[in-house]
Amino acid sequence: MTTFERITRDAAIMGGKPVIRGTRITVEHILRKLGEGLTVEQVLAEQPRLTLEDIHAAERFAADYLANEEIAFG
Repeated sequence: MTTFERITRDAAIMGGKPVIRGTRITVEHILRKLGEGLTVEQVLAEQPRLTLEDIHAAERFAADYLANEEIAFG
């Protein structure tokens, strides 16, 4: 997995979920908002601490995570 400067994990922050460095905004939250149909601009408006680069980092993080997952369909 790639190292991400903008993504961090800390057991004391959001239960150790991956977050945007310096925030409590989880990668999951960003992806859920995008998945609900919000545009990047709407996510940025809702979360003014985020940058476009943060959103792209969250997307890359998720893609890398999934690329290394073994998925069983049954």
